[in-house]
Amino acid sequence: MADDLAAAMAEHGIELPDEQVAQLERYCGLLWDWNSRLNLTRHTDYPRFVARDLVDSLAFAEFLQSGERILDVGTGGGVPGVVLAIVRPDLDVALAESVAKRARAVADIVERLGLDVPVHATRAEDLLGRWRCNTLVVRAVAGLAKLLRWLRPQWESFDRLLVVKGPAWIEERGEARHAGLLRNMALRKLKSYPLPGTDSESVVLQICPKERMLDARRCRITAIGKKPQGRRGGHRKRGT
Repeated sequence: MADDLAAAMAEHGIELPDEQVAQLERYCGLLWDWNSRLNLTRHTDYPRFVARDLVDSLAFAEFLQSGERILDVGTGGGVPGVVLAIVRPDLDVALAESVAKRARAVADIVERLGLDVPVHATRAEDLLGRWRCNTLVVRAVAGLAKLLRWLRPQWESFDRLLVVKGPAWIEERGEARHAGLLRNMALRKLKSYPLPGTDSESVVLQICPKERMLDARRCRITAIGKKPQGRRGGHRKRGT
């Protein structure tokens, strides 16, 4: 078993700048320290962090445009939002976490990492009533039908939804369609990749109103201004 982050990344063929590897390693240390007091993650060694958290975060990163405002819905311990802020400093990332203890923990992690990432201790759907973002990223929060019900009133506040799902996504899609929650919506599978340790796959799904689709896969991304204010970490220079 790999006993450091670089070795675990090498096993998956992942290469990142040294500065980002060091920052991710520090993030893991802070996350696992908090995890000893508050349940934030089950991935408490480098191989599991890379195989699940980093791989999923990098899968999201492939489909995010430079300058996009991203909201991590139900961030928990900071995946994928904190990881995206580290590996894609060209993004404008904010985190939402409705469980106050988790929000305080991730805000402390963000501050100690020196990231310019607001942490909002509220439900994403309540936050979206007050400001606009481009893309919601969602991982291990709820089924598609439940997510779409929560977000249905707020589609004027964001452009698209990106979700990482496991093999149950087809059944979840069927449930959402049966409930009429995908009416006038375009659901696209952007990527599939192996789910480590299983014979199954993970997928990145994009959901966007049909009227905003530019072609078969691309959703229109709106130019927006200043980042919303929340409990903010320290500032760092943008760039790798």
